[in-house]
Amino acid sequence: MHPTDFTLRGAMEALNEGLVSSVELTRAHLEAIEALNPRLNAYITVTAERALEQAKASDARRAEGLAGPLEGVPLAIKDLFCTAGTRTTAGSRILGNFVPPYESTVSGNLLRDGAVFLGKVNLDEFAMGSSNTTSAFGPVENPWSRANDPDTRLVPGGSSGGSAAAVAARLALGATATDTGGSIRQPAAFCGIAGIKPTYGRCSRWGIVAFASSLDQAGPVARTVEDCAILLRSMAGFDPKDSTSADLPVPDFAAACARGVKGLRIGVPREYRLEGMPAEIGRLWEQGLQWLRDQGAETVEISLPHTKYALPTYYIVAPAEASSNLARYDGVRFGLREAAKDSDLRDLYERTRAAGFGPEVRRRIMIGTYVLSAGYYDAYYLKAQKIRALIKRDFDQAFQGVDAIVTPATPSAAFGMDERQDDPVTMYLNDVFTVTANLAGLPGLAVPAGLDAQGLPLGLQVIGRAFDEETVFAVGAAIETAADFRAVPGLRAGAV
Repeated sequence: MHPTDFTLRGAMEALNEGLVSSVELTRAHLEAIEALNPRLNAYITVTAERALEQAKASDARRAEGLAGPLEGVPLAIKDLFCTAGTRTTAGSRILGNFVPPYESTVSGNLLRDGAVFLGKVNLDEFAMGSSNTTSAFGPVENPWSRANDPDTRLVPGGSSGGSAAAVAARLALGATATDTGGSIRQPAAFCGIAGIKPTYGRCSRWGIVAFASSLDQAGPVARTVEDCAILLRSMAGFDPKDSTSADLPVPDFAAACARGVKGLRIGVPREYRLEGMPAEIGRLWEQGLQWLRDQGAETVEISLPHTKYALPTYYIVAPAEASSNLARYDGVRFGLREAAKDSDLRDLYERTRAAGFGPEVRRRIMIGTYVLSAGYYDAYYLKAQKIRALIKRDFDQAFQGVDAIVTPATPSAAFGMDERQDDPVTMYLNDVFTVTANLAGLPGLAVPAGLDAQGLPLGLQVIGRAFDEETVFAVGAAIETAADFRAVPGLRAGAV
């Protein structure tokens, strides 16, 4: 067994039993990164020397009986999380040389628990995208390929495409990610792994480069549902530095994976049966519901009537908040600075932002500025916030009669890098099943459940009540057990 083939849980057990050391695990992953990253481009920055130092220190702590919950486990960190002393770019030229003097709360929690950081992984610029093709550091390639078209390079999904590709290709045992409209769940589904966006407020946003502050939420991606549960327990927790952080106890999420689903009522929203949805997506959805029925759950058709307004609502709220958040990148305090003519401050702003932001970020800033402008605020932003409240009310009413909701994770499998790129609206449709959970602040989990006709992974999504990740994990684990998804990508450590 190649050291990179461990699940996170398996690696923890092997470390505890002395079958492998953290240094051995870390070195194996660094060798895999060296071999595969030139092709996949999953990592922007590899911190090999620091990772080996952390691994040696971890092995020493274990020998002294001081092992933490994640002691010695090699992880990847999405390059949206500030890491003290290590470059943090947000996938953007405007932050290309930014080295923060502080650690994000989430990554700090992982270090506290003994994790080893292999490096910073790629993402769509400022987390704006569904394909990981908008990064200033180049696109990320999905380690999977089509059976009948192996030469076409596929997207890993976005914005956490580097996180998902790294985990799927065995270049990390798990990774941090963020989800604003589906940026954990969509790439997890595209890459055949698991990923959870927890309830808004479950994980601190402090030290994470902001996209849309009322929607952003950190979460993990990993190869199994249980691995995600283990990571989330370390990542989560109250943080007084984040005013939206929930002061609630963090449950043992991994224990919830073994609960089973007997007696649970599973909601099936009729509005998610989209016109033109591929038949294989519909079949997989029905298969997933049958798996849950076979394990003692009851499925119930429900209605989420404002679902059809979710995408347009999201693409008003998110760009509006982005335009406000990204105003801080002005070439004065940190990041890129382009020289201005004649010491003109406005010219400095314009030149810096034009050079530092890519086309997709500029597009969303322009949309956001427009919907917040005088004369349009009421017509767009205020109306979108009202519809957002109705979407949340739909879920509140649905959860009076069901314990969890199961839907497809994405409307298709991964697509080619050269496909769908010319039409932003078509690209935005990738988030059709995921944005509602962000607008309502609810937890959502993507679980790999099958393959399409071309041998590409497809996922199912579990949505739960606010701060009821335990039920989400229980349902996700039940789907995972029944699906018995063992397919692996062709581009992975130990295989090439």
